Amino acid sequence: MNRNRSRNNSTSKIMVVDDDPYIRELVCVQLKNAGFDACEAKDGRDALARIAEEDPDLAVIDLMMPNMDGFDLCRTLRKYYENLPVLMLTAKGELPAKVKGFEAGADDYLTKPFEAAELILRVKALLRRFRIEASQVICLGNTIIDKNSRTITVGGERKDIPLKEFELLFKLAGFPGRTFTRDQLIEDVWGYDFEGNERTLDVHIGRLRERFPEESAGFKISTLRGLGYRLEATS
Repeated sequence: MNRNRSRNNSTSKIMVVDDDPYIRELVCVQLKNAGFDACEAKDGRDALARIAEEDPDLAVIDLMMPNMDGFDLCRTLRKYYENLPVLMLTAKGELPAKVKGFEAGADDYLTKPFEAAELILRVKALLRRFRIEASQVICLGNTIIDKNSRTITVGGERKDIPLKEFELLFKLAGFPGRTFTRDQLIEDVWGYDFEGNERTLDVHIGRLRERFPEESAGFKISTLRGLGYRLEATS
């Protein structure tokens, strides 16, 4: 299900999914103090039962919950609500859980305990990223990527690149700051039936870095060891 709304940050609704009522209340209070609307769900099943009625713009999801945990909830949301940003909550130092969360479809993570300011910054950043993706035209630094015309311009100069490189770049640039696992990128760009290996992805990333130097393009593609790749705007 594609969602296409344009609420302002002040009226965006955030669904908080956590089996701990104290955490739910704490997060909802922080969101409301920042001008957001907030609604609650006690686990994944409860969230799915309420999501159509509440129609949230973003979900904050704890990974470890009874009945339906955050991993299964993320997978289901990606299947039916693909344009809903998901911020997952994890315990400190749980790298395997973070990797599993990204593979399930989460967009960003926040480690407990967290400060209210960091929560609000991450929520706002995710909302911005998804609005960029919906626009089909991405502007990063000196670079403009137009998915409709399949064109890329850097400083006013058009650059033609192979289709798979374009799709890979648009995927990364559509969510600046989001970490994608290698498996996610391979499945999204090459498809589930891809018979190659991760080396193909690494080669394409290397070519994009060569074609779009950070100094002129205004962005860089970073490697996160153990997680995957992330594109970041630098100007």
